[in-house]
Amino acid sequence: MSEQILPTAQSPLSEWLSYLEILHTSAIDLGLDRISHVAQKGQLTKPAPKVITVAGTNGKGSTCAIIEAILLKAGYKTGVYSSPHLIRYNERVRINGKELDDERHSEAFAAIEALRGETSLSLFEFGTLAALWLFLDNQVDVVILEVGLGGRLDATNIADHDVSVITSLAIDHVDWLGDDIEVIGFEKAGIFRSGKPAVCGQPEPPASVSAHADDIGAELHQVGYQFDYQRDGDVWHWQCGAFDLRDLPVPGLPLPNAATALMALGLSELDVTDEHIVDGLANVKLAGRMQRVFESPFVLLDVAHNPHSAAYLSQQIEAIKNASGAKVHAVVAMLHDKDITATLEQMKSVVDYWYPASLKGPRAADWQTLAKSLPEGVQGHATPSDAFESAKAAIAWDGDMIIVFGSFYTVGEIADRFSQSE
Repeated sequence: MSEQILPTAQSPLSEWLSYLEILHTSAIDLGLDRISHVAQKGQLTKPAPKVITVAGTNGKGSTCAIIEAILLKAGYKTGVYSSPHLIRYNERVRINGKELDDERHSEAFAAIEALRGETSLSLFEFGTLAALWLFLDNQVDVVILEVGLGGRLDATNIADHDVSVITSLAIDHVDWLGDDIEVIGFEKAGIFRSGKPAVCGQPEPPASVSAHADDIGAELHQVGYQFDYQRDGDVWHWQCGAFDLRDLPVPGLPLPNAATALMALGLSELDVTDEHIVDGLANVKLAGRMQRVFESPFVLLDVAHNPHSAAYLSQQIEAIKNASGAKVHAVVAMLHDKDITATLEQMKSVVDYWYPASLKGPRAADWQTLAKSLPEGVQGHATPSDAFESAKAAIAWDGDMIIVFGSFYTVGEIADRFSQSE
């Protein structure tokens, strides 16, 4: 094997990503010793005066986006780090709601490469450090970090954060986190900090969450107890003790995540008014989450890839069907380490026609695997794009809809088609 050429700050981003993919022996390597050493060396653990870290099985990206949207309306300079991306690596870092140019990522990667010395870092660890470097370099006011996997041992947990958030808790990533919900709760709660506020948006979470908060002296705020919310037609209401926000606009992202985001903001000690909250909720969007990309036929992109997220997606589609009478054509492709059967089961009541597809890569499931959990006689496709073309060709009425779901890879492939046609 020829020696890998070290990219520079002037190298294309694609060269850096190729280099980082082979730099470490494992794509996922949970543990904080290596990354903490580099972060402390580079003084990266406090990337902004205020840091909010968001963990959870589902809803992390939506919660981060809602917090970001409200803070932008309040005039704060924000930095968001999220993963995975749909189309471009650049999506993982947003400053003031905008992606950065390739050149800035290359510059950040070069800075981390110089810092790390002989310390081996996975791609995610390297990217996390580069994001923290970018936030410091851009002097943002607030950083919002989306946890990649778990919480306690995730690379984002090296940050000195002020508010910790758990959006939801369900069994997922079994290979890494196991299938014991109490263990999963403990791993997610590993982002809590002693003496600092923590938020849990999962109703009746496993006991391990509150137990860990008690053990370390974190101030836990639990939905249904310290805060709550109700939907009332086209508006919703949020309460925390005697504080009551009435007639809020329903956002285009899940309401439980919005309620959790408001609690996190309330605990952040940032200057946010009711008007900022209303404006942020009314305008927030996030690619790949209930994302409408075409009106005739109506196409909906959603990265739902486990039973919990599929159940929510099914509810949303049912409401659309009831209002419009649309037939639903579902393009789906998944990874083999997900609970395929249970995820598809959640969608069966709202899907009229299925178009399963195969993904590529070591974690990919082929369409034949998906078909075992679908109605008999379903025809499969080599790629999500092929499945999408079949769905489009089969639609007989413009009022019908296509839903694309099952994986970030699935949605990313179809979203890329639309982005190229713009």
